[in-house]
Amino acid sequence: MSDSDLNLETAARGRAGAVAVPAAAISHAARVVYPGSAISKGDVAAYYAAVARWMLPELANRPLSLLRCPDGVGAACFFQKHHADALGEHVQAIALREKSGSVDDYLYVRDLAGLLELVQMNALEFHPWGAQVDRPDAPDRLVFDFDPAPGVPWSAVVLAARRIRAQLQELGLQSFVRTSGGKGLHVVLPFRRGPDWDAAKRFCETLAKAMVARHPQQYIATASKSRRKGRIFIDWLRNTRGATSVCNWSLRARAGAPVAMPLRWEELGRVQGGAAFDLRKALRRAAALKRDPWDGIGTLQQVLPEL
Repeated sequence: MSDSDLNLETAARGRAGAVAVPAAAISHAARVVYPGSAISKGDVAAYYAAVARWMLPELANRPLSLLRCPDGVGAACFFQKHHADALGEHVQAIALREKSGSVDDYLYVRDLAGLLELVQMNALEFHPWGAQVDRPDAPDRLVFDFDPAPGVPWSAVVLAARRIRAQLQELGLQSFVRTSGGKGLHVVLPFRRGPDWDAAKRFCETLAKAMVARHPQQYIATASKSRRKGRIFIDWLRNTRGATSVCNWSLRARAGAPVAMPLRWEELGRVQGGAAFDLRKALRRAAALKRDPWDGIGTLQQVLPEL
């Protein structure tokens, strides 16, 4: 697919049954969002329409944080987690308790219509909770984020992800992997709702610190930049109420339009880095897929053990 092929009609037809984006739904569609890549706001909308079939199962009906970039990548961007009527009629609100004890309306979407309304409001990145809106205090996803320090080879990041997978397998647990769209990898653990956020956080902390104890020269489990040199930070801290992790298929607001890409474990050895997929490669992958790389994650009823 050439650069000129990306527009509101062709990209949304990336696979049979995909929904085309009405041109009227996206204002200023020709405005360039990714300078240097010639990717416009309309291209972003067409991308999300094309990958929605694969993206929405991990995005819909979860409280969201958005990264909005009204003037494109390279200009000022900001995170938003609270609902506003201006976001669109298909963007839903859910009242959630804040850390302060007050209650405020957070946002979520149910479908492609809501997703595209957020794109219309210049959202580029989508970061869902590890819980669903019907039970926000009952998580069902945990994320181990492997964030390498500068100079750490990609092969070491791949090894780290495989090691945590092996630890989970020893506990009888199946996990899933995605590129972060940045430098690292995310290993995602689905489980049956039941444990609260404190139990979920304890589980992740225990496994992360166990990896550090076994390989202290390779990993760190504390957010200390001064001690991270030459190591991979195993970020388990995002597994708390209100914390988020980037969604499968989400663009990242970085040069080149990289994508957070779900993989099958057997594909991991063929991937060259955390930003190996950009928008165009992701479109080609979405069009060629016969089934979700994370096939079965939504029906996997494994129980999170108490460590």
